[in-house]
Amino acid sequence: MIFKLFRNLAAAVMCCLAAQAAASKNTADDSLLGAYDAYRAGDPVKFAKHAAKLEGHLLEPWLDYWRLSMRLEDASNRDAREFFAKHPNDYVSERMRADWLRVLGKRADWVEFERQSPLYMRDDLEVACYRWLSRLERGDENSLADAMAMWLEPAELPEGCQRLSVTLSARGRLSVTDIWRRVRVLFEHGQITAAKTTLALLPKKEAPDERMLAEAARQPKRLLDRLPKVLESRPAREVAVLAAVRYARSDAPGAARALEGALGERFSQSELRYLWGLVGYEAAREHHERALEWYARADPAQLEDRHLAWRTRAALRAGQWEVVRQSIDRMSPASANHPAWIYWYGRALAAKNEEMASRAFFLRIAGQTDFYGLLANEELGYLVALPQETYTPGEAEVAAAGAEPGLARALELIRLGIRVEGVREWLFSIRSYDDPKLIAAAELARRAGVYDRAIHTADRTSRIHNYALRYPVPYHDVFREYAKSHGVDEAWVLGLVRQESRFNSDARSSAGAAGLMQVMPGTARYVAGRLGLRNYRPKNVANIETNVTLGTAYMRLVMEQLGHPVLASAAYNAGPSRARRWRDARALEGAVYVESIPFPETRDYVRKVMANSVLYSAVLNQKPVPLKTRLGAILPPGGVEPPTIEDAALADEPR
Repeated sequence: MIFKLFRNLAAAVMCCLAAQAAASKNTADDSLLGAYDAYRAGDPVKFAKHAAKLEGHLLEPWLDYWRLSMRLEDASNRDAREFFAKHPNDYVSERMRADWLRVLGKRADWVEFERQSPLYMRDDLEVACYRWLSRLERGDENSLADAMAMWLEPAELPEGCQRLSVTLSARGRLSVTDIWRRVRVLFEHGQITAAKTTLALLPKKEAPDERMLAEAARQPKRLLDRLPKVLESRPAREVAVLAAVRYARSDAPGAARALEGALGERFSQSELRYLWGLVGYEAAREHHERALEWYARADPAQLEDRHLAWRTRAALRAGQWEVVRQSIDRMSPASANHPAWIYWYGRALAAKNEEMASRAFFLRIAGQTDFYGLLANEELGYLVALPQETYTPGEAEVAAAGAEPGLARALELIRLGIRVEGVREWLFSIRSYDDPKLIAAAELARRAGVYDRAIHTADRTSRIHNYALRYPVPYHDVFREYAKSHGVDEAWVLGLVRQESRFNSDARSSAGAAGLMQVMPGTARYVAGRLGLRNYRPKNVANIETNVTLGTAYMRLVMEQLGHPVLASAAYNAGPSRARRWRDARALEGAVYVESIPFPETRDYVRKVMANSVLYSAVLNQKPVPLKTRLGAILPPGGVEPPTIEDAALADEPR
C-alpha cells in the first residue's frame, strides 16, 4: 500500500515537473517571439522588456543582433567591434558585418570600412560598390574600370551603387553612350523607373523630352506612328529606339512589321540590327514561327547570353541543329557550360553523326541526378540506379550535429516560425561540411521533421550519399492512398511535392498557395466542389489529408485535360491554359517542350518535378521509368480539344 502511494506521488511529481517545463518553454517562446516582433516594429522599449526574460537563451546571439540592428545607424565602431568579438564564428556576425559595411559606406568612414571589408566574403553588389568608392578615395583609379561591372545590372541600383554612378559620371568615366546603353537594358527588362534615374546623369543638352519618354514607355506604338521623318537629335532617336524596344516586348510581330516598313528607314544600321535582335528574342519567347528569321537580321555581336539562349530554344523547336550549335558557340563560357547547353550541344553533334564528340559532351554532366544529368546518362545508354551502398550516420554523429550551436539555433528558429532566418543560419552552418557531416546534419533535420533542410543538405554530398534523405517519403500512407484513389503515379506526386514544399506542411506562398502540395485557394474551392467534399472549409486546406486529396485530385484533372504528365506539371505551376498554349503545331520532344517554357520559374519547376519522379520511382519500386520515357512527345492540339477545367481564371492563378 505504502509502495503504491509513493509510486503515485512520484508520478504526480513528474507530471507536475513536466507541466512546469512545458509552461516555462511556452513562456520563453512567447518572450522570444515578442522580442522578434518588437525588433521588426523598431520598438526598443518592448524589445528590452521581452529580452530581459531570455538571459542564456539558445537564440541569445540573435537577440544581440536584433538589439544592435535597431540602433545601427547611430552605433559606434566600438559597438560593432564588440558584437563581432562576442560572436566571432556565428552567422549573425556575417549578417551584421554586411549591414555595418553599408552603414560605414554611407558615412564614408573608409578607414573602418577597410578594416572590416576583408572579413566579409559574400557576393554583395552594394558592398562591392562601396569597396570601389573606398578605392577611389584612396586614389586607386583602376577601380573605375572595375566598377563598370555593376553598370549594366538590369534593375534599380542600391544606394551605394547609385553614389558610385554619380562619382563615375562626375569623373567623366560615364559617357553619354554608356548612359543610353544602360537605359536600353532597363527598358528591355521593363525597369522604367530605374531608367529615369539613370537618365538624370545625362547633361541637360543631352536629356530627352520627358513627355516623349513617357509616351515611349506607355504608348510605344502611338509614338512610333507619329515620329518625324528625320530623327536629327540623338535624344529623340534614342527615345524612338526605346519605344521600339517597348513595342517589341508587347507585340513582336507588330514591331517586326514596323521595322520592315518605313520605321526601319529612320534608324541607323546599328540601331536596326539591335532592334531585330530584340524582336527575335521576344518572338522566340512567344514561340513565333518567324523568330529565327528575325534573329538572322540581328548583329550577332550585340546578342547577349539571354538572347542566344532563346535563339537556341527557337532552333530546338524548329529542329535546326546547326543553329543550336552556332548559338551555343556564341555564348559566354559561363553560360555555355550550363548543363542545359552542354546537353543540347551534345545532341546537336549527335544529329550530325559526330558520335564521339557528342559522347564527350554527355560525359561532362552524366552521373548527376538533375534533369540534364539524367538525360545525358540515358543518351550514353545508362539508366539511373540508386547506389548499392548508402551512408547511414551513427547515433554519435547525429548527436554531434545536434550539439552544433548553429544547427541548434537554426532548428529553433524554424520551430518558432522564424523560418527565413533559420534557413540562413542552417546554410551558414553547413557551408564547409564534408559528406559524412552533411548526412548527419540531414538526419538531424529529418528527425526534427524539417524535411526541406534534410533534402537540401543531403543533396550537397559529392562522394557518399543517402538517397533516403535526399528523397524522403514522409506521410507515405497518405500519399499512397490518395495517389491510388485518384489514379495518379505516386512517384510523380512525390516528385511534385518535393519541389513544391519540400514536405513542409506549413508552407504558404505569398500568393496564398498552402500546404504540402501548395494548393491555391481558388483551385482548392473548385476541386473540393468537384469531389463533393462535405464540410470543406478553406482554413483546413493545409491539413495534410485534405491538402493531399485536393492536390492529387487536381493533378488527375489536369492530366485528364492535357493528357501528358509534362503538360500537367506545367499546368500545376502556371495554369492549364498556358501549358496548352506552349505546345506546337507539330509534335515536340518532351525535353524540347520543357526547355522552351517561357517562364523561367515554370521551366525549372517542370525539370525538377520530372527528374524527381524518376528518382522517386527508383526509391519506391527499384525500377525507375527512364526520364526520356516519362517526357515522351508533346503532341500538337487535336481537332477536338478535351473539355477545359471550369473556373479557368482561378486554376490559372499566379502561384
